[in-house]
Amino acid sequence: MSNLKLEHLRTFLAVARFKSVSRAAEALNLTQPAVTSRVKALEQSLGTALFDRSVSGMHLTKRGDMLLQYAEQFQHLSELVEEHVVDASGVDRLMRLGVSETIAQSWLPDFVGALHKTFPLLKIEISVDISINLREQLLGREIDLAILLGPVSDYTIDNVILPDVELAWFRAPGGSPDDPVDLSAVPIATYARNTRPYRELRAALFQRFGPEVSMFPSSSLSSCFRMVEAGLSVGALPISLGAALEQDGKLVRFDPGWTPKPLSFSASYLGEPRSHLIETAAKMADAIARQ
Repeated sequence: MSNLKLEHLRTFLAVARFKSVSRAAEALNLTQPAVTSRVKALEQSLGTALFDRSVSGMHLTKRGDMLLQYAEQFQHLSELVEEHVVDASGVDRLMRLGVSETIAQSWLPDFVGALHKTFPLLKIEISVDISINLREQLLGREIDLAILLGPVSDYTIDNVILPDVELAWFRAPGGSPDDPVDLSAVPIATYARNTRPYRELRAALFQRFGPEVSMFPSSSLSSCFRMVEAGLSVGALPISLGAALEQDGKLVRFDPGWTPKPLSFSASYLGEPRSHLIETAAKMADAIARQ
């Protein structure tokens, strides 16, 4: 038996977890032929088949299942070496990052800058999506770190709780600041329909004004702010994103007597396999958010 290669074991683990060469290739940032080649090389090195290949996917053989336990120990040891021995500037990895638009529009650039400063060789793929989709992508191992409306309640997921995002009511300038705004008579721009902020705001408006309230849900917060700025609607939107427009006189804040509760975010990632890089990134996200 020739010497085992760590990259072959990592590839084996990815295929075993995803039961798919294509999904493992995507997760490892490799081509499918490269993944297949590594698995075959590992099987030749061990002199045994590790997978039963079928239409339904790649399933471990008895010896493959035995190797899985040892491969996980190898990976754990590798993470310990990366955490305690390897210089952060030498970490050459791909990190798949998923973020909600609220974060993408606020402190995401600072976060990415901090990551590149700490890990200069780190490659980062970023996807911006609504939190329900990010959750599914994280559980499906399609992304490594999700910054989303959380925390994610699943035993496989670890969460770093981020600072709340406060909301305020905004409208276009004009008229007297003391003029009341009738929320039952004006369209309200808000988060996309299949999000928690939308459901909570709709429930609160329904309780106060009944079912006739007009809401403009959108997956784009930029669009929400433009609608409010143009005087087409009002909106309960993040203060952190509206502050600059407010300072420029393009928006004004108003108080209808109540405000939706703050949005709770988390930096969430898979607890197994443990990754020092992803844990560090989640803690850095918390530090950046608190700045």
